[in-house]
Amino acid sequence: MRVNFEVHQSHVPLWENKDWRYAVVMGGRGNGRSGTSSRYAVSQLLSNEYTRGAIMRAVHGDIRASCWGEIIDRITEQGIQEGFRVTDNEMYIERGQNSLRAHGFKASSGSLTARLKSLAGYNFVWIEEAEEIGEAEFRTLDDSLRTVKGRIRIVLSLNTPTKNHWILKKWFDLEPSGIDRFYIPKLKAETKDVLYINGTWRENQPHLDEHTLDRYMAYKNTNPAYYWQVIEGLSPDEKRGKIFTGWQQIDAIPQEARLMRFGEDFGWFPDPACVVAIWYWNGSYILDEVAYGTELTNEYLAGEIKKYGNAITIADSAEPKSIAEQRKYGIIVQGAEKGKDSVSFRIKVASQKKIYVTRKSSNVWTSYENYAWKEDKDGNPKGEPDHTWSHAMDAVTYPIASLHNKTQDIIRPQAPRERRNIAV
Repeated sequence: MRVNFEVHQSHVPLWENKDWRYAVVMGGRGNGRSGTSSRYAVSQLLSNEYTRGAIMRAVHGDIRASCWGEIIDRITEQGIQEGFRVTDNEMYIERGQNSLRAHGFKASSGSLTARLKSLAGYNFVWIEEAEEIGEAEFRTLDDSLRTVKGRIRIVLSLNTPTKNHWILKKWFDLEPSGIDRFYIPKLKAETKDVLYINGTWRENQPHLDEHTLDRYMAYKNTNPAYYWQVIEGLSPDEKRGKIFTGWQQIDAIPQEARLMRFGEDFGWFPDPACVVAIWYWNGSYILDEVAYGTELTNEYLAGEIKKYGNAITIADSAEPKSIAEQRKYGIIVQGAEKGKDSVSFRIKVASQKKIYVTRKSSNVWTSYENYAWKEDKDGNPKGEPDHTWSHAMDAVTYPIASLHNKTQDIIRPQAPRERRNIAV
């Protein structure tokens, strides 16, 4: 069976270069990344090369309207439907020894991860909107792919993320773009197994209608941050729609600071658990990371809290079982107040506070830098935070909201702590 896929020149190395394990197809909107990635996936189904593949997104339910839809479109365009066995409800397609199946990193938003280790026998993965995937999730997937039946290939298609995103830190250097606070990603010279395919709408211009191009150009004036990142494919200094601003880093907790609360957001994998200590100092709050990570048991988290100091813990009330378990370990835990507009209220209260973060609290600071409002396809905020970076920020805002108008409730730590002079 032969097909005639039209692929613009900048994407041809995806087929011609055979030395990559990771292909990062990244850049501006309108470049045709999804079309090219789906053409590559279909070509692998038709190939003599063994392919057992997965099409993936952060949430399983998002695959049907994106990766799966693209693949079905490519097959329909070529008129080759009869050459495949398709099970649409499972999003599974097969031709001879080769197959593709939909796998979400999560079944639904906020749910636990799928069993990524079940992909051990797979040798091809296409991850759409790869910027939505956390490094821990990707590492688990990557480590699971270990078959020797065929070369292993992972295609990551995505819009260019912010400069501190793990994909850029892992494989790219950033060069000045000439636009203030925006950077050009360049593949690190020492990288040996990564193919980088970049581009903007310009490579795909013959396939874009005039109205679409006019809309892209209008963003330069109406939403410049969106234009330079999403349309031109540059990497920004800061996340668009960033929720909190003005936080500062501090070397250590001052001697006169007082421990007020612990905040705790439960998690397992890929969602991390997080415990943050909240200190009161000169009318401001200091955040100090107590624990952060995946697969941390309630017993471990309770032990870290007890080693740190003595204060009430405000935790995610959606996990009553975890709260009850921690009480057995001697932690004074209260569930955070939740209800209509509770997230907005917590954000509003925390936004009114002067906040410092200890320099050792790297996960809290990274979450602060990336915690942003969800956007629609045109970069407009949707009025709710993106869940990806919410774990540490929930652990911060639970106790701060509980302390609203209650700063007289002061609990000192159980034991003296080593202090140093501070530098703000």
